[in-house]
Amino acid sequence: MTADTVGTAQGAEQKTSWLPMVSLFLAQVLMSFNVAALPISLGGMVEDFGVPPTIASSTIVVYGLAVAALVMTGAKLGQLIGWVLIFRVVVALFAGSSLMMIFSPTVAWAIAGQAVAGAAAAIIVPALVALIAENYRGRQQATAVGALGSARAISGVSAFLIGGTLGTLVGWRPVFFIVLGIAVAVFALSFTLRGDRGDASIRIDLVAAVLIGAAVVMLTLGFNNLNTWGATTASEGAPFSVFGLSPAPVLIVIGIMLGQAFFLWTRRRMRLGKVPLIDLSVIDSPRERAAVYAMFIVVALEACVNFSIPLYIQIVQGRTPFDTSLAMMPFNLTVFVTATLVVRFYKKYPPRVIGVFGFVLTTAALCWLAFVVNNNWETLPTILGLFVFGVGQGALVTLVFNVLVTAAPTKLAGDVGSLRGTTQNLASAVGTAVAGALLVSLLGLSVGRAVVEHPEIPPSLVAQVNMDNVNFISNDELRSVLEQTDATEAQVDAAVAVNEEVRLRTLKLGLLLLAGISALAIIPASRLPRYKPEEIPDPSPPKVTNP
Repeated sequence: MTADTVGTAQGAEQKTSWLPMVSLFLAQVLMSFNVAALPISLGGMVEDFGVPPTIASSTIVVYGLAVAALVMTGAKLGQLIGWVLIFRVVVALFAGSSLMMIFSPTVAWAIAGQAVAGAAAAIIVPALVALIAENYRGRQQATAVGALGSARAISGVSAFLIGGTLGTLVGWRPVFFIVLGIAVAVFALSFTLRGDRGDASIRIDLVAAVLIGAAVVMLTLGFNNLNTWGATTASEGAPFSVFGLSPAPVLIVIGIMLGQAFFLWTRRRMRLGKVPLIDLSVIDSPRERAAVYAMFIVVALEACVNFSIPLYIQIVQGRTPFDTSLAMMPFNLTVFVTATLVVRFYKKYPPRVIGVFGFVLTTAALCWLAFVVNNNWETLPTILGLFVFGVGQGALVTLVFNVLVTAAPTKLAGDVGSLRGTTQNLASAVGTAVAGALLVSLLGLSVGRAVVEHPEIPPSLVAQVNMDNVNFISNDELRSVLEQTDATEAQVDAAVAVNEEVRLRTLKLGLLLLAGISALAIIPASRLPRYKPEEIPDPSPPKVTNP
């Protein structure tokens, strides 16, 4: 997985065509474009399906949930069937999911489409790393691994720009025609890939697969429904209660317990010499575990920002998807450039230094945004904050993946890929869910206090509006609700002004809380390796050649 320090007898490396890498690069673009297009499509889905934004955002959560729950099993399926064959099958499945999005009559179809896409991506994610390991060696392999990070970043830029333009001029559905086109291109180019026929002797640890899958489902459902079901006591929207407690925190606790059971079971199988679902030796050292923790936090922060800001711009401000793409462009473009160029610093600075500096940047940027953000997203201070956050984000995403990759032998490429997929997609799902629950909770508290303190909004008007169902709504929607009451025009204007003020205050407070989480992430970042990439030996065993 690292630069080939063994080499051939003459010390020369055999170069391989980059054409197979085009297919793998586009496969990463396929998944990342699909994910990045979902926040842009939130406004269109809310309007098209007539559902709250928190329901529409379930498409994002379900995708991440499916990938995180199934990626470890997907890695073993790839080893069993053969990476190239199963890669083609799931790319075709991904194409089918885009058709479900394009022709979905209800939000349930859209959610199901993303569940199918997530199941396909659960195999594509480890396949990318495994196929790179099978098709490239030495410096080409290191370059190919780095390309995955830049592909993910450029997808975000293109999705926000193209998706925002299409969403404004045509609608949200045509965005997924692009997803379909990329899937077709990936399938066609997949015939240039080289791979084995699979290993029929591979046995999938079904107990571990059920444990990790159930753990991920429980954790994601618990976090995603903290606001709807209640953070402690069960609300009216909860499907059931556990002795008066909300099922959301109960599911989170159960998910943590199942996750611990998975690790105990897997380590037991490894002690007995049996093949585990994932080889835990890839996270044996504290440095590798620190990389996993850092990866989870940085991806969760990115998910929070990618959910919160488009939500605010499209739903709250009522602006177009194209406006959203322009507002997010400084962030996404900076992530792409930084993810591509950060490898140049690996020769001078160890991962620990880059990791700590990256989280310092994201913390400073979030604090800055919390103080300068306002209803005009095109201001220089806001652009500067998104730029700095993008620099830290892009550096960290590439860095932590490379730490794991360089520490693992080639034979464990699929395990590293499944670990990456589980961590990133669980973090994305949890980050999106927590962002929604956090912002809605803060909004509810702020609105309740502001309404009570406002002199022009009498208690009789408050009694006519369901304050227990506070959500992010546009000014037009709020006026429509108030028109059904006996509120005067002055009272309606006052209520809209209160809504505008508390929504912005909620976003600012949410950004400050994210800055606190980013600051805490400096702790695992300080435990990343001190070595430089060229100082670590190749973990893969040397090849034995016939004299």
